Amino acid sequence: MNDSLVNLHEEMRACRRCLDAGHHITPGAVFRGSPGAKVLLIGQAPGVTEVEAKRPFNAGSGTRLFQWLGQAGWDETAFRETEYMTAVTKCYPGKDKSGRGDRVPSKAEQALCRPFLEREIALVNPLLMILVGGLAIKLLYPAKMKLNEVVGTAVYFPPDTLTNLVNFNYADSQLLTPTSLQSLISSLPTSHQQPDASYQYGRFIVPLPHPSGASLWPNKPANQRLIAQAVQILDTIRTTFN
Repeated sequence: MNDSLVNLHEEMRACRRCLDAGHHITPGAVFRGSPGAKVLLIGQAPGVTEVEAKRPFNAGSGTRLFQWLGQAGWDETAFRETEYMTAVTKCYPGKDKSGRGDRVPSKAEQALCRPFLEREIALVNPLLMILVGGLAIKLLYPAKMKLNEVVGTAVYFPPDTLTNLVNFNYADSQLLTPTSLQSLISSLPTSHQQPDASYQYGRFIVPLPHPSGASLWPNKPANQRLIAQAVQILDTIRTTFN
């Protein structure tokens, strides 16, 4: 049977892998999206209100996230309707033992959910992936890299490095700042600037910090400047490939 997003979504909604393995999660995969999305946004895991509403980034973290995306030119309603939103793990992992924020899914839970994420990336085949928060960023970036080293930049994988739509080699990417992004776009053939539905023109990756109110990182002035650079990069990619 050919893989499809419809099949995948049915499997994710019915999944009980983590429960069967003894992990304390609240089942109910949370995601949103359909074929044709240019953007695939990946968060850490849904929170308790996301599980109740079945809506990614439903609560306060969503408010802050869509402030950033709004500054980059995306309308929240349109983004939710046309782009794809998912997470490293699909079910609510519960509160952290400290009582501050939600529990970070374990490596075992991430491994159980990873095949779903890989299929989402392959089936959506996005032009742009937005990685929100440290767990999502570590899907691609070296684990030793800090947020202030990656937020405010982007990486670009040319088409000939995308031999596998999921497992990127970070060494094959081009690290971009807002200025070098403009230079790269200027060097691309016209067809790259107006891609068709297959988006076989390479891929941009843009990291953002986690927008949760439990994270104090976005509140520091130096980090706010990095977020502003990330927003500028997102705006440039959006307007170029709209």
